[in-house]
Amino acid sequence: MEKDKKLNPSLPSGFEDRWNKKLVLKKQLLKVIEKNFLKFGAEPLETPSFEISENIGSFLAEDEDNPMSDVFSFKDGDKNITLRYDLSSPLARFVAQNNQELPSIYKRYAIQNVFRNEKAGNGRYREFMQADFDIVGNVNSAQANAELCNLISSTLLDCGLNKDQFTINISNRKIVQGLIDDLKISEDKQLKVIRAIDKLDKPGFGLKGVEDLLKKERKDTSGAVTKGADLTDEQASQILNFLKIKDLKQLKENLKNPLSQKGIKELEEVFEILGFSSNLEQVQTNFTIVRGLAYYSDFIVETNLNFKVTNNKGKEVDIGSICSGGSYAKLISRFKGVDIPGTGISFGVDRLLFALLQLDQIKVDDEKPVLVCVMDEKYLKNYYEIVDQLRENNINAEIFLDTKKNLGKQLTLANKRELNVAVICGDNEFDEGTVTIKNLKGVKGENSKTFPKSNLIDEIKKLI
Repeated sequence: MEKDKKLNPSLPSGFEDRWNKKLVLKKQLLKVIEKNFLKFGAEPLETPSFEISENIGSFLAEDEDNPMSDVFSFKDGDKNITLRYDLSSPLARFVAQNNQELPSIYKRYAIQNVFRNEKAGNGRYREFMQADFDIVGNVNSAQANAELCNLISSTLLDCGLNKDQFTINISNRKIVQGLIDDLKISEDKQLKVIRAIDKLDKPGFGLKGVEDLLKKERKDTSGAVTKGADLTDEQASQILNFLKIKDLKQLKENLKNPLSQKGIKELEEVFEILGFSSNLEQVQTNFTIVRGLAYYSDFIVETNLNFKVTNNKGKEVDIGSICSGGSYAKLISRFKGVDIPGTGISFGVDRLLFALLQLDQIKVDDEKPVLVCVMDEKYLKNYYEIVDQLRENNINAEIFLDTKKNLGKQLTLANKRELNVAVICGDNEFDEGTVTIKNLKGVKGENSKTFPKSNLIDEIKKLI
């Protein structure tokens, strides 16, 4: 490095530091999410950040010519390794590797960072945290998928949202697959069709955008061109007509393909189970969601917020689903050669955090410490006795770490850190066996109180 060259303290696009209120709220959300995962019977699992590339697969990629373009991959000796882009592929590898030691019905949760080499912005990051809950094994699928919906609702309500602030949208990929089969769409085009349908509700798409992706190509506002599925006009028209259907009964009457009918029946069974709980009103059908990841096989779910979210410039943005997932039948059989079905959901923790920070209704439990000010160095031992007393009573506390700063500068720092309480003791307090506390959030002139030292803990607890 050149001797006089100064480094630019910045981050790559799509990465961010999290601190202060934002990080406190994130940790708060993680506690709520983990508590719900445990409440619903899951066990924790942690997997490494890297997986062997061929094991993790390329289910995310939309670029056929470069299937690993959306992930971070590196050469590692004679193998390629990839930073995990979700927590489902590592789960599949883990289950295949440890199948004999796991219960026949395995519920696991994982809360870890994932990495995606894609365009960032508006609550989308290239490194972000996911919180996953999965059920692996031969189970009654309607029960398992209804349980996922119950878990989503329970978790978001515990995070501080009201029932009218989110909607759980569900569908079944067999419905679309049956239509695709009827239209005799070739296998090499099917994933493109599914991904085109999945973009219906994305900003700037709508029916016209989907139609362009179903046909030759789509050109966005920047001029970038995305190659389409190259369907015929009749094939595209049939799919667009399907996307206009909103009612499960109407869908049942219009789609006669046996696979589509099976998907519809499976959805009806999920709603029947949901009727046994208190979360039915949170769940609705949305046949346009098909999930872009290739490994989903039937049930799919996306959870959307029903309030406006803005970016740093105050412009309203669509941050997408804050909890999504579905069922997968073949993900684990890639390793075992035996189908071990699974179903699961994933909370986008940082995306949820981005949205919740814009609501005043979420109380942040920021346990700021009590500051014990240092009025005179000769009382340092006494100040440490006060700090110890506070900590022994489970009160966060710290002593000011510079004996040369006057009280004004100590309180200025306390206010900058948004502390709530300061303990101030000088000659008078130590001579008289008293303590003075200052409510840093109180009205000036009325926010100090002196009392016997024996009352310290009770008085502090009134202010924190």
